[in-house]
Amino acid sequence: MSSDSATVPASKQSPHASKQSLPASRQSPTAFQQASPTFRPPSEVSPLIRQWQPGVIGYWRTFTGITQREFLRFIQQRTRFFSALIRPLLWLIVFAAGFRAVLGVSIMPPYGTYITYQVYIAPGLIAMIILFNAMQSALSMVYDREMGSMKVLLTSPQPRSFLLFSKLMATALVALPQIYAFLLIAWFVDVDPPWSGYLAVLPACLLVSLMLGSIGLFISSFIRQLENFAGVMNFVIFPMFFLSSALYPLWKMQEAGPVLYAICTANPFTHAVELIRFSLYGELDITSLALVFAITLAFLTLAVLSFDPQKGILRNKKR
Repeated sequence: MSSDSATVPASKQSPHASKQSLPASRQSPTAFQQASPTFRPPSEVSPLIRQWQPGVIGYWRTFTGITQREFLRFIQQRTRFFSALIRPLLWLIVFAAGFRAVLGVSIMPPYGTYITYQVYIAPGLIAMIILFNAMQSALSMVYDREMGSMKVLLTSPQPRSFLLFSKLMATALVALPQIYAFLLIAWFVDVDPPWSGYLAVLPACLLVSLMLGSIGLFISSFIRQLENFAGVMNFVIFPMFFLSSALYPLWKMQEAGPVLYAICTANPFTHAVELIRFSLYGELDITSLALVFAITLAFLTLAVLSFDPQKGILRNKKR
């Protein structure tokens, strides 16, 4: 059969066939679609919305996938939950009994009355949980990089900055059950903030976790071998914790000497502790909030640059 005889003129085609050949945006809606109260013809839908929806779904699936991976890892490491609680509980129950008289006669913001030493160190111990959890996440980043799974993660179509941010946010979400479990146990030793403080401290803990996670992520970018991680972290975790207001108020540090006071004031962990302390009692420390937010942005930017294969700090140094 010739090609001329196989060609049917458009005037002789059936209306049903011509309707199916039209694009979806020009086809007339069916009666069922017109009856729907939420129906909108494709021509009325903005092209930006049609392009934006698949992107949002992709970002959300990436974020939930990374978060589920972190929670599965946390569940499989069953001793991690208890070890995260043992350290702060030792300070709260054992060490605080010996230092009870250190802060028993002090009134300081945000406290409006005399407080015990247990009440004072509780926000610092919450920050300790976040600190060790963030460094544990940084250790897992070094491990994933050695095993090669980090390369698989960074080949995602999403931007590298979003992938690293999702990793840090997943770490922050994993720390929340540990924090509230500690607050539950602390309630039995007379650490009882107002009920609104349990909710107000949630965004503060998330922001502090992002800051400490960004610092740990940036430090881990300079560690090439897993064996070197523990030694480097000892020079970060313990000075950051002890040279802060977690265990002693800043005015005590000022009495000890101006140099020690200056170090404690410049320590980012001090402002993280104060942000948690004020939030736990329903108040807001604007200075600590601004500093923690600025430090988070700075170290998150440095961490993204460190893990960029084209603009990485380490790769540029080798060149």
